[in-house]
Amino acid sequence: MTTAVAGGPSAELRGFREVQRLAYACAEAVAAQLRPGVTEREAARMQRDWLRERGVRDWFHLPFAWFGDRTAFVNFRVPPQFFPTDRRLEPGMPFILDLAPVHRGFTADVGYSGSLGLNPLQDRLLDDLEAHRELILREVRERRPLREIYEDVDRLMVRQGYANRHRAYPFGVIAHKVDRVRQRPWSPRLFGFGARSLRGLASDALRGHREGWSPLWSPYRFSDHPPRPGLWAVEPHLGFRGTGAKFEEILVVTDSGDPRQSAFWLDDDLPHVRRWAEEK
Repeated sequence: MTTAVAGGPSAELRGFREVQRLAYACAEAVAAQLRPGVTEREAARMQRDWLRERGVRDWFHLPFAWFGDRTAFVNFRVPPQFFPTDRRLEPGMPFILDLAPVHRGFTADVGYSGSLGLNPLQDRLLDDLEAHRELILREVRERRPLREIYEDVDRLMVRQGYANRHRAYPFGVIAHKVDRVRQRPWSPRLFGFGARSLRGLASDALRGHREGWSPLWSPYRFSDHPPRPGLWAVEPHLGFRGTGAKFEEILVVTDSGDPRQSAFWLDDDLPHVRRWAEEK
């Protein structure tokens, strides 16, 4: 497994950008097909089918879909609660689609938030996520420890009046590293996650433990280190009274001495970024 960073082959970054755009195209296509009565399981299957028709055979994790108060992880206590259920979509209900395909060896992990019809509350959450994208990039460029950046994201959420819902993820992560994955004709999975991707993450965790860093960006001590060069799938997740919203996209971190090149979002042509630009 190799890590792509700026300064390395530009074709590497193009490969990650293409699969990230493919994943977001899938999310937008499936979101446009959602109708009242569709279940989370059906929405997850729609994402799988759409990507398989376009050549995807491996996954960092299989697609998730969360409807209603599940977008805010209400009463989530154990990992199985994240998997799609028979919850049915209703008019005005918020939803989140989360998918992580591996295509041609490149990995993406994206999150797409929307609603079936109008939902002013989720619209407000989506608007307020823009400040988190700006804060994360600025502080990564400042080489602040990941744990401190996490705490600053928390403080911004509190000022906005929201709850931190990425804290409900395993290890409370706001982000994790992504890498290239060797292509194989057979793609084994473990509890909905690609076995090869998990093996790579575990390898990074062991190496990082020896060297004093972690591939998981969390509120805990093991993330108390400067940003590690590589690609990070970042997902700030806001919640308010049973409504949740997030984005998830790749942040590129390098060892460049130029602050603008030391960290940058892989792609600014994504649905949530276009939304903010259009509103301005």
